[in-house]
Amino acid sequence: MERLAWKGKIKAGCKDEYIKRHNEIWPEMVSLLKAAGICNYTIFANGNELFGYYECTQGIAFAQQTQAKSEIVDRWNLYMQDILELEMDPDTGAQPELEIVFRLE
Repeated sequence: MERLAWKGKIKAGCKDEYIKRHNEIWPEMVSLLKAAGICNYTIFANGNELFGYYECTQGIAFAQQTQAKSEIVDRWNLYMQDILELEMDPDTGAQPELEIVFRLE
């Protein structure tokens, strides 16, 4: 199982809205993430800084490609852009992967 972590930032004053939107995540977005082989997806916040982690049952490349081709992900990103600051990788269209430097199994 491959793992992926990303980071981002919530715009000032938008944390409550960020949480609200994720509490009301679209069912079709959840379905798309699962179809991409994404599981154990968790997003942590430290103030306005975000750290996301998920596992990819079919590999990171498959998860990224599935999301990159999805109109649902495009709509979600548009929906979130007013409250979120993300650096995007121009090759994958997703957040750059964080480097794994330690893992305890």
